[in-house]
Amino acid sequence: MKFYFSLTRTLHMPKTNYTRITTKTLFEMKSNGEKISMLTAYDFTLAKLIDSAGIDVVLVGDSASNVISGNQTTLPITLDQMIYHATSVVRAVQRALVVVDMPFGTYQADSKEALKSAIRIMKESGAHAVKLEGGAEVKGSIERILQAGIPVIGHLGLTPQSIYKFGTYQVRAKEKSEADQLLKDAELLQDLGCFSVLLEKIPADLACQVSKRLSVPVIGIGAGPYVDGQVLVLHDMLGMTQEFHPRFLRRYLNLQDLIIDAVQRYNKDVKSADFPNENEQY
Repeated sequence: MKFYFSLTRTLHMPKTNYTRITTKTLFEMKSNGEKISMLTAYDFTLAKLIDSAGIDVVLVGDSASNVISGNQTTLPITLDQMIYHATSVVRAVQRALVVVDMPFGTYQADSKEALKSAIRIMKESGAHAVKLEGGAEVKGSIERILQAGIPVIGHLGLTPQSIYKFGTYQVRAKEKSEADQLLKDAELLQDLGCFSVLLEKIPADLACQVSKRLSVPVIGIGAGPYVDGQVLVLHDMLGMTQEFHPRFLRRYLNLQDLIIDAVQRYNKDVKSADFPNENEQY
C-alpha cells in the first residue's frame, strides 16, 4: 500500500520571506506545506554561495571525510576537523540554519562524551544544531545533548557511520522488521525532543509514513518525494565528483568537466606566454 500526501497539503502557498531560518522556522515550513531545502558545505566560499541562493539548511556533513579528504568512509574524520569546517561555514552564512554532523566515536558509547563533543561544536564553531546517527541505541546521548539546550537532528535508515556493520550501502528498512523498528525510532527521536529527523536511503512509502506520523520536519536523501525536505551532498549535486552515482542523485552541473577545461586553458596560456597579456600587468 502506498502512502501519499493529500493535495490540500501540497497546494498550500509557501511563505518565502524568512530572513533567518531557525528550528522554529522549519516547524512553520512543515505546517505550511513548504518544502525544506538542505545542502552540505564545508568551506567559506561555497557556503556563502549556497546561502545566498536561498538554501534553508546548510549541513556541515561528515561527508567531508569523503569529498574533501578522500577517505572511503565517513569514519576517519575527527571532531577537530568537523569544528574547523563548521567554523568556516558559519562565517559565511547569513540566512540558513547551520547543522553539524557529530563524527564517529564522539557520541555512541558515552553520553557524557557526547555532551562534551556537542558543546565543543556549538561553542567553537558557532553552529546552530548538531546531527547524529541512530535511534534507541543513542538515546542517552541525545537526552544529555538536548538537556544542555543544543538542538538535535536525528538520522535513521542508512547510517554511513555504521557501514561496517551493514556491509553495504544498499537501501535499508525494506524488510518489515527493520521498517517497524525505524518507525519506532523516528517516534522516539521526536519524543526525546529532536527538532527534525533525516532519513537516508529507505523506501519512499516508508519515509512517507514517517513524515505523516511526525510533527517535526522529516528530511530525506534517497527517501522519495513525500517527506518535508531534501538534502544532497553539494559536490555530488554540482558534478564535482563523478564516482558516486546513486539513483537518488540529480546532478545540476557537470562542474568537473568545466573546471578541468578551465584549468587546461589556463595551463595552455601560461605555457604559451599568452597569460598575462598587456592588460593583465602593472
